[in-house]
Amino acid sequence: MSSKSAQSPKLAEEQIKVLEDSFKKVTRHPEGMTLMLIAAECGLTEEETLKWFTIRNQQWRQEEGLPAELGSVLD
Repeated sequence: MSSKSAQSPKLAEEQIKVLEDSFKKVTRHPEGMTLMLIAAECGLTEEETLKWFTIRNQQWRQEEGLPAELGSVLD
């Protein structure tokens, strides 16, 4: 991820690795139990984890040439 300054708190390299792996291999939109498990594995709150996924999804959409905001159920 290129812009880590938008995140708070500052994440450790291992936390980012877990989050990125989850983003790429599990889901880009975690909720419920999945969100809770990812947050627990990273040592973050569910709110912090959800914020990271929101920012990461915006970056992914921009990389794909899509609008930064969610606009399709297919993204």
